[in-house]
Amino acid sequence: MGRGGVAAALARSRLGVAPLVFSVMAAAAPLTVVAGGATAGFAVTGSTGIPLAYVVVAVVLGLFAVGYVAMSRRIVNAGAFYTYISRGLGKPAGVGGALMALAAYGPLMQVGLYCGFGVVAADFMTAHAGLTMPWWIWAYAAWAIAAVLGVTRIDLLGVVLSVLLVAEICVAVVLAVVQVRHPAGGRLSVMTLSPSNLLTTGLGAALATAIAGFVGFEGTAVFSEETKDPRRTVARATFIAVTLIGGLYAFCAWAMSVAAGPDQIVARSTAEGSALIFNLAAPHLPPAVITTGQFLLLSSIFAAILAFQNTDARIVFALAREGVFPTLWGRVGKRSKAPVGGSITQTVVAFAGIVAFVLTGWDPFTKGFFWLTVLGGVGVLALMTITSSAVVAFFARRDNQAGVWEGRVAPALAFVALAGVCYATVDNAAALFGVDPASGTQWWLLGAYPAVFAVGVVWAFIVRRARPEVYARIGLGAHRTVSPAGDAAALRTPTTGVVR
Repeated sequence: MGRGGVAAALARSRLGVAPLVFSVMAAAAPLTVVAGGATAGFAVTGSTGIPLAYVVVAVVLGLFAVGYVAMSRRIVNAGAFYTYISRGLGKPAGVGGALMALAAYGPLMQVGLYCGFGVVAADFMTAHAGLTMPWWIWAYAAWAIAAVLGVTRIDLLGVVLSVLLVAEICVAVVLAVVQVRHPAGGRLSVMTLSPSNLLTTGLGAALATAIAGFVGFEGTAVFSEETKDPRRTVARATFIAVTLIGGLYAFCAWAMSVAAGPDQIVARSTAEGSALIFNLAAPHLPPAVITTGQFLLLSSIFAAILAFQNTDARIVFALAREGVFPTLWGRVGKRSKAPVGGSITQTVVAFAGIVAFVLTGWDPFTKGFFWLTVLGGVGVLALMTITSSAVVAFFARRDNQAGVWEGRVAPALAFVALAGVCYATVDNAAALFGVDPASGTQWWLLGAYPAVFAVGVVWAFIVRRARPEVYARIGLGAHRTVSPAGDAAALRTPTTGVVR
């Protein structure tokens, strides 16, 4: 432990490739995305191109991952986006990006998932146990369990996530296979895989919906300090996760369009929502299988809650370790070596978020689960775009540290593609959130990110003026040495000894 009870680094050598893949795929919540995200995509955008949108997004994120993992090989830090942006575009931009990441993962993704869990759990218990209780009771039950698990050893938590993930993937594949074997009208159709389905006015909303389903895969780098071999584990886990997630989403979304019929998938998604995936397969499977699938949808949301709590906790830890946040938030458990300070912080934020929905009476499904998780996905999209430019800038100053493809070409192509998706998303923001364009609601929602980024930049300048020794540590993480006097000149990377 360092001064003030803040650890220099998290527990080492606890995660291999498989546990890391399970952890980040749990954040992506495959069954939740297939049942809720894909059907919401069909319904809200009115586009039948959702299956192909998942393929396009997987390719774009694969390009992004090339530069992302190249950075992870050279900078092992739980801050991920925060660290990479700091080292590529400067420390003020890094702190701004960190606050954006915290907002996207914490108050948005996590609170939205709690709302979704509460609603789905209430419906499930009413239908199968005859127990009728308010949604927030179930949300807080999940919150209490997540609060405890959030401070346990990451490898033990990985076992929980692994079991839940394998079960939900198996159910999603079974349902999809059944749907493909029973196509509408008796004919297998690939119409929803036609590129023409994406060339519509709802392109931005369709791509943004698809990207929201991948949020979490980038968490591989956040856990880099806890992997057995950061230089290889993060890279392998990232590419495996993108490939598996993209393939699963595209296949399952296409299977639903086959069973419902390409000309009916939008209408049925609108009318039946997350129940559609089960309704299409129910006539061909025993009731017990459908009930199991509905329960695993619930566990899928809970697994995502755990995964995002762990991701956000590690970003808080990275900021506190360097003094950007209060050092109390950088404490780790004596035995678990988990970021206890960051995890407790996220627990408090989640509690307050649920309270806000209860007191205001906001619809927990539309404004909670849908709006917040989609908005969280948009934030991560923006962060990936900024990070791609940071990768290019980082390696442009270090010609001999990466090849042309991983250090220049791939991240530059990813930046162009992601920036294009960002533009299309903003252009189709009203359709994405399902609001009246004249209401201006979409601008209030999206405007939160520039505001948060600006706060981070201003805070970084305040830190630079008031605590220059802290400012000098930004972005260095565990890869630094600090003199007893905290002299900024002693902050050096162990491999090069050069102050950055």
